[in-house]
Amino acid sequence: MAIIEADEAWHLPCLEALQAVQMPLLTTEAVLTELFHLILSGRYSIQKAWTFLGSGALTVRGVAATDFPELHALMARYHDRRMNFTDATLVHLAARESLSLILTLDHNDFETYRIGGRKKFSILPARAEKLRRS
Repeated sequence: MAIIEADEAWHLPCLEALQAVQMPLLTTEAVLTELFHLILSGRYSIQKAWTFLGSGALTVRGVAATDFPELHALMARYHDRRMNFTDATLVHLAARESLSLILTLDHNDFETYRIGGRKKFSILPARAEKLRRS
């Protein structure tokens, strides 16, 4: 939400992070489901979301039934963090596409998750930015 809502505290750090990465961003259908759930349950603009989605800034990848065992294994591995399906799809996508950079404000979880069980995520915006602006 911080990318599309100018009055969000994290809007500027997220825009700066967007400028630092290669576009388009890669995401999953589950992230979009969560996005629209948040929009419809809060004060956010559905039009701004659709404008962003229509900008070409995102490439969306789905999960197939063949991905379910890996998603299940990830959620079981991180049961103590209560990994949700959306996070599992992102960790799985990162492993499948050999990616390690993620744009998220969810540092607590993504500092814990490992790509392929070993590799750490590089997270933008940086936690130092988060602490300074809070």
